[in-house]
Amino acid sequence: MKSINMKLTKKNKIVVSLTIGAVAVFLAVVLVYSQFKPAKSTQEETIRFVVPKGQAVSVIGQRLAEAGLIKNALIFRIAVRLNNLEQKIQAGSFDLSASSSVIEIAQQLTMGTQDVWITILEGWRMEEIAESLDSQDLDAFDKEEFIALAQESEGMLFPDTYLIPREMSTENIHSMLINTFERKIVQGLAEEISQSDRDFEDVLIMASLVEREARNYEQMRKVAGILWNRIDLGMALQVDATLQYAAGYNNLQKTWWAPPTADQKQLNSLFNTYLHPGLPPKPIANPSYDAIKATLLPLKSSDFYYIHADDGNIYTAATLEQHNANINKYLR
Repeated sequence: MKSINMKLTKKNKIVVSLTIGAVAVFLAVVLVYSQFKPAKSTQEETIRFVVPKGQAVSVIGQRLAEAGLIKNALIFRIAVRLNNLEQKIQAGSFDLSASSSVIEIAQQLTMGTQDVWITILEGWRMEEIAESLDSQDLDAFDKEEFIALAQESEGMLFPDTYLIPREMSTENIHSMLINTFERKIVQGLAEEISQSDRDFEDVLIMASLVEREARNYEQMRKVAGILWNRIDLGMALQVDATLQYAAGYNNLQKTWWAPPTADQKQLNSLFNTYLHPGLPPKPIANPSYDAIKATLLPLKSSDFYYIHADDGNIYTAATLEQHNANINKYLR
């Protein structure tokens, strides 16, 4: 009898253990399942959520949890993995609600963003910026209005990548570029500007030339130093980019920056730095941070000449004789 009771006791223990295990598994499943449900099922208002370019799914999940849009960042990663959405999540901004489930939010991040990414390239003139913006999916942008607004702000339309609402007005886009210039250049280079013995308006004009004449920061410093030397000596700058600006759009080559011809060196324009010593009346393009900084901090030298060689390098010279020797060596 005792043996039978012992067997029953062992059997009961097994049954109890299995039951507890099953309950634990059931509770765990319920808990995990609950994490997929909306964070706040009764919330109707939406939150604007921005996904930067290249942000990892794990970081997106953590930010969604911190914003109160989901309950658990790990569950978001699981939902994305289970639905094969890793490569489908878009950069941009989205109007999300905590009343949506985790899977619904993950899927929404793969759909049309409310914003548009625009890129303004270094060295573009205002017409090129206007053309680029006009080709974007911007509901309220007007090309001619932008060009009219930019007439007095060439050089301050700061080159960068921006995330903007599709419905952003032309005036607000123009203001955004100017405000970015104010923040990144006027404030960001405040110390360099205050310590420079050059007028900042002149620096900005010179930087626009330097941007078009050099490929990287070190080249920019070289070119800036040489062009400032020419200014100080009263020599003509003889910068081809100013001829390109004066000539305008080349219909044959379909570009604003066609290589200048010999005849164009006689163009009757204040932007023709072959005929008119000194700086042009205003910037010929919108320079980058590097170009402006290089113009504020030019490389000091006794050089007055430079050439662009086919190997991508710039070769400088202090005298015309040395300059001609560089031409014969690197360009012929």
